[in-house]
Amino acid sequence: MENPVLIFGAGDLGVQALDIFRRNQVLVYGLLDDKKELHGQEYGDVSVLGDTDDPNFVNIVGDKCEAFVAIGERSVREKLVETLVEDRKTMPVNAIHDTAIISEMAEIGHGNLIAARVTIGPKSKVGSHCLVQTAAVLDTWVQVGNYVTIGTGAIINDRVKIADGAYIGSGAIIVAGIEIGKNARIGAGSVVVENVPAKATYFGNPAKKV
Repeated sequence: MENPVLIFGAGDLGVQALDIFRRNQVLVYGLLDDKKELHGQEYGDVSVLGDTDDPNFVNIVGDKCEAFVAIGERSVREKLVETLVEDRKTMPVNAIHDTAIISEMAEIGHGNLIAARVTIGPKSKVGSHCLVQTAAVLDTWVQVGNYVTIGTGAIINDRVKIADGAYIGSGAIIVAGIEIGKNARIGAGSVVVENVPAKATYFGNPAKKV
């Protein structure tokens, strides 16, 4: 990536994204966050500059500065992405850790955070604006929608389909061929052996509807 990047969000995800970009020798212009107590805080030589809607900083995003949205709350992330795309004509870039293993036959969308030691297998497809956390495994032919969160150490076996907005907790195991519906939630450590409907919450081993 030739251009510097401005990170929206200075919490845990923002620091994680900052680390990823720095490891990839990408210049980070700064971070933005709506929490006033974070303004002026420094992470190494990178500062929290102001609010996420401060025009003095937002307006630099464009041809010569990229953006990355590091906000965990999905509704806020969606709103910021929409603003960047519509107002600044800029699609957020990916933050992919240098230790992640992504098959050359996999497809990755835009604005995703792919953390350390993540494995994404051949023919798998990850949408846009997803959070795939440390050491998660996506096997072969996995399909992941947009705005999906996959927690640390989760194992997504082959041919699993995860719809938009779904949340997969840390350490969860989704067995082969399962479909996870839109905005569904899978609890940490659960083992999912049956399809999960949209908006449902499943937990346990084997996972059952809560």
